[in-house]
Amino acid sequence: MDDLPTLAQVAAAAGVSPATASRVLTGSVRVSTSTRRQVHDAMSRLGYVRRRAPRGVSSRRCDQLIAAVVCEPPQRLFTEPFYARVLAAADDTLTGHGVPMMMMTATASTSTITAPPLVAGAVDGILLIGARDRHPLMVTLAASGVPIRSIGRPPDGLDLPYVDMDNRDGGRQAAEHLLLSGRRAIAAIGGPPGLPGAADRLGGFLQTLERAGVANVPVAYGDFTHASGAHAMQWLLSRMPQLDAVFAASDSMAAGAIQALRRAGRRIPDDVALIGYDDAPIARHTSPTLTTVRQPVEDLTAIAVRLLLMATATGETPPSNPILPTELVIRESA
Repeated sequence: MDDLPTLAQVAAAAGVSPATASRVLTGSVRVSTSTRRQVHDAMSRLGYVRRRAPRGVSSRRCDQLIAAVVCEPPQRLFTEPFYARVLAAADDTLTGHGVPMMMMTATASTSTITAPPLVAGAVDGILLIGARDRHPLMVTLAASGVPIRSIGRPPDGLDLPYVDMDNRDGGRQAAEHLLLSGRRAIAAIGGPPGLPGAADRLGGFLQTLERAGVANVPVAYGDFTHASGAHAMQWLLSRMPQLDAVFAASDSMAAGAIQALRRAGRRIPDDVALIGYDDAPIARHTSPTLTTVRQPVEDLTAIAVRLLLMATATGETPPSNPILPTELVIRESA
C-alpha cells in the first residue's frame, strides 16, 4: 500500500512553506486566495484531501459521509423553519441512498474551527446552507476541491455549484398581486442584505414596482425572525403612516408584522395588505391566514443532494445549476 502524502509534501508541491500549508488547512484568514488555491490544488493532486479507496473500486456508498453546513449560529436552527425543512429533506434523501449526514453550523467567528475537518478529508461532500457575503468559510470551501452543492445561489464572486429558487420572480409575483389589488402606498421588509436569496426577493419586488411607476419604496431589514418583522413593521409605520401594503421576505417576519399592525389598530387586509414568503406552516395559522410566495424547499433540497452525490461518485461536478419556480399562494391577508 502506498504511503499517504504528508503535509510537507503538499507544501512542497504547492511551492509554499509547511506553516503556510497548515494555515490553509485551519482556515486562517492570513492566507491569500491564490495561495489557498495552490495548496488545495496540490492536496487534490497528491490525494491528501480524499483519503479513501480510488473511485470505481466499489459502487457501495456506505463508507461515505456528507456534511450539511449551516452558515448560522446554532440557535437559528430552532427559530427559523427554513433550516429545519432543508435539513429534514436532506437527511431523508441521503438516507434513501444509504449515506449518513453530519450537521454543522459555521458563523464567521467559528469558521477557523469548522474548516479543517471539512477540507482535510473527514467528509466526502458538503451541502452548504445559507452562504452569504464576507463569510471566511466560503472562500476556503470554494478553493478546497471537496465536492460542494449550495442550497441557494452563493454570493457573487464565489464559483460554487448550487440549486436555487427563482426568488426574483417570487418578488415579482408579490408586487404584481399588490398592484392588481389597487395598492400603491407599498413598503417592504427585507431579509439580511448579504444573503443572495433575500436580496433577490427584494430586488424582484422593487424592480416590478418601479416599472409600474411606484418608486422610493421604504424598506426595513430584518433577520427572518418574528421579532425582527415586528420591529421592522413599527419602523415602517413611523416612516409611512398611510401605507396600505407590505411585502415581507419571510413568513416569520410577516407574522411579526401582523402583530405590530394589530397593535397599531390596522386591519388586515382592509387597511394594509400583507404578503409573506416561504409558505411555511405558520402561514396557515396566522390570523388572518397569510398570502405568501411558496418555495419548493423539499424538492430543491432533494435535487441538490442528488447532484452532490453524483459529484462525490464521479469526481465531476454536474454542470447545471437548477432554478426551481416559486408560486404565489393567495389566502386572507392580501
